[in-house]
Amino acid sequence: MSEDARVGVFVCHCGTNIGGCVDVPKVVEYAKTLPHVVFATSNLYTCAEDGLSSIRDSIKENNLNRVVVAACTPRTHAPLFQSTCEEAGLNKYLFTFVNIREQCSWVHMKEKDSATEKAKELIKMGVARVELLEPQEEVQIEVIPSAVVIGGGVAGMAAAISLADQGFPVRLVEREKELGGFVRNLGYIWQERREAVGALSSMIRRVKNHRNINLYLDSEVVAAEGFIGNYEIVIDTHGEQKKDKVGVIVVATGALEYIPEGLYGYEQYDNVITLTEFEILAKNKKLPKLSSLAFIQCVGSRGQDKSYCSRICCNVTLKNAMNLADNWKNMLGLEEAGKVVESIPVEKAIPAEIAERRRGRMGRRDREAGEKDEAEVAPTRLDIAVFNRDIMSYGIEHELTYNKTKEKKVRFIRYTPQNRPKVSHEGDKLVIDYWHDTMQMQMKMMVDMIVLATPLVAQPDAKEISRMLKVPLGQEGFFLEAHVKLRPVDFATDGIYVCGTCKGPADIPEAVAQGMAAASRAAIPLARGYVQPESLVAFVDSDVCSGCGTCIEICPYNAIRKNAEGVAEITVAACKGCGNCGASCPKNAIIMNHYTDNQILAEARAALQAVNG
Repeated sequence: MSEDARVGVFVCHCGTNIGGCVDVPKVVEYAKTLPHVVFATSNLYTCAEDGLSSIRDSIKENNLNRVVVAACTPRTHAPLFQSTCEEAGLNKYLFTFVNIREQCSWVHMKEKDSATEKAKELIKMGVARVELLEPQEEVQIEVIPSAVVIGGGVAGMAAAISLADQGFPVRLVEREKELGGFVRNLGYIWQERREAVGALSSMIRRVKNHRNINLYLDSEVVAAEGFIGNYEIVIDTHGEQKKDKVGVIVVATGALEYIPEGLYGYEQYDNVITLTEFEILAKNKKLPKLSSLAFIQCVGSRGQDKSYCSRICCNVTLKNAMNLADNWKNMLGLEEAGKVVESIPVEKAIPAEIAERRRGRMGRRDREAGEKDEAEVAPTRLDIAVFNRDIMSYGIEHELTYNKTKEKKVRFIRYTPQNRPKVSHEGDKLVIDYWHDTMQMQMKMMVDMIVLATPLVAQPDAKEISRMLKVPLGQEGFFLEAHVKLRPVDFATDGIYVCGTCKGPADIPEAVAQGMAAASRAAIPLARGYVQPESLVAFVDSDVCSGCGTCIEICPYNAIRKNAEGVAEITVAACKGCGNCGASCPKNAIIMNHYTDNQILAEARAALQAVNG
């Protein structure tokens, strides 16, 4: 093919990103001297419409059958240039991208002459490879027009409703006996100033009454096999195994609250509780008598146990501090100051699900047998303090709330990781021993209750789901998206999407937005009715393959299986062209389309020729 190749080279200035360091006109003149290059030019911005028009017109006017674009990152711009080639009648696989920004100008911005020479070498390598490229055809694979959503929290329900409203059948699988997930623990929703359960009720009704949603409560997805458009799943519902077929999968399994075992007296003192436990007590109006309360932020996070910031803890603390400052009498069950009330021990106030979690920890200071709670005079004021490393009140509304909370005379006391507060007990009071950074002295504060703001952590079965679906986890155990900016609700495996707190801490609006975003992404193949994967896939030479199975074991996308003849066979829709199988095959029976050995070796030879002159 090299004898007939007619190559066009388009070099981008990318404003000053490339042109400010690389001598682009000199590079263009060099490109014109390369074998089989019949046209070369430069553009200020090749990705702009005038640059794209230049590619289309040049292909037609110069009868180009190969195109090289030397510009920025192929990850974001390669599809744009490929579609431009197709518009001009050229197969998009007869195009190659040379990155002279990240791999050249940005890393050599103070070495203009060297950067220019390196850009020439990179383009020479690209031209050597493009001559050997061959046109590829993309196959269409039918998609089953239905979805399964794993998880019935706010993100999962948002995804299910969005897909169902578009007319697609949805299986919503929730392991608990009720929908709502973690939000059911909350007293009220910050943004809407209403009870969380009440806010959820309309969404739950829509799920239960939607004709396109099949709801499976107290159920789990226990098996999943296949690829985008054709997944076979098994749902365990009340002990019965039900098989089904779906086109896409949405993961919305949520997160749990971190249990601060051994931190700040949580296991030792009754009146040390977590932020979620406080929400439950406040929601049920079972808070004990309080005249003072302290929140401690970043408990177990930001290096104490977990490395990350949970983001939402500060805003939840601000919400509760503001609510306490405004409504503390109502939250304590008081109608007027001075009323005689019964002091409720925390171990009696906490509902069964929380008490079960803390079994063996609560009640270590139980009163002696036969001693009864005595009626006491209700407090006339409530002192609130927030011990924090810093306040992460992201967003304009939350920042304004932070300021309003300070106006309510809520005290914000900073601490450092080197001087964390220490909790002890004296008489009927909890004692916080802390270093006051402004006054440069050690101080003590006596409070009735301490609330620990702990991070959200991944579900304990996240690893099992990860192995079942062949999707990755991040270092903290949350599911890992394909790209935090470019594909925030996609997995690297096509056809599986992720949303909500199972991918990291998020508040309710963020979780709902992610659920709708995942649904919009999942709806694309469902609405189209087929998928057309790129031809950057592996190909097995069945005459050479020995059927050893090495490629099957090493494939991260479960895209290879043995056929009836006992040799390896590639599932095109699942293959991502990573090359692991080709590199590991002992018989060299696997070829990577568009990245053959000859094409890669041609680049290497061109590079060596440039080095050796």
